[in-house]
Amino acid sequence: MSEPVKMIDINDLPGLNCGVCGFRLCEEFAARLKTDPGLLPRCIHLSANSHAAPNSPEQSKTVPQSCGGCHSFVDGTTAKVDLADAQWTDSLGREFDFYLEHFPEEPGPREIIIPHNPIITREMEIAPGDILIGRPLGMSCGCPITHCGVVKEVDLRTGVIVWCVTGPLTPREKGFKDMGYYIAEGYEGLIAKSRVDPKIGMRYYFQPSMCMLQWRHSGLVNYLNRTESGLQVRVEGLWIG
Repeated sequence: MSEPVKMIDINDLPGLNCGVCGFRLCEEFAARLKTDPGLLPRCIHLSANSHAAPNSPEQSKTVPQSCGGCHSFVDGTTAKVDLADAQWTDSLGREFDFYLEHFPEEPGPREIIIPHNPIITREMEIAPGDILIGRPLGMSCGCPITHCGVVKEVDLRTGVIVWCVTGPLTPREKGFKDMGYYIAEGYEGLIAKSRVDPKIGMRYYFQPSMCMLQWRHSGLVNYLNRTESGLQVRVEGLWIG
């Protein structure tokens, strides 16, 4: 006789709301697990033994506590942590200078990109509102994760695209255009927490708070503006590590 399946609670999941499992929020994933527990291995942040009991010693060794500089709640909102509580090393133990948050009115981090073949922007008739997938290849970043997002702006003459990077659930549900490899030219967002006083013309290590790998990035600050929501920044010349 098989053992009864343990019900999964939202507190059993890491609370990153990364979307890799196919659900926008950990809360939605937990609700689905109650009727379909076989989906549990979709959570890549749990122990390598995906069938270990939630909150077991084996699982707790590898579950990240939170994403970047915020604590995620089940309704998708976030609360900034105090500077004293901020962690200034990435998941590989490398130090960085500030957290980069996305604009509150946008669905994800704003990234300035260009396909490896800029003609694709015209050939695929990419327009604001389109859902795209692609991977930043080579010296610009070399991130191993396929990125998904919603187009915000398009320059058909140069092929440059500004999109908001999101999780994979929307492409799975609504379809997408695959632009293949692309170059990440820059990020725009808000500095939520910083242990330095950022200056234009200086290169800094930073961590996008929604980075699924929680890896530090590096970029040259070439724009700063103080707003009610925080210090707006644009960083270009990106690379990871």
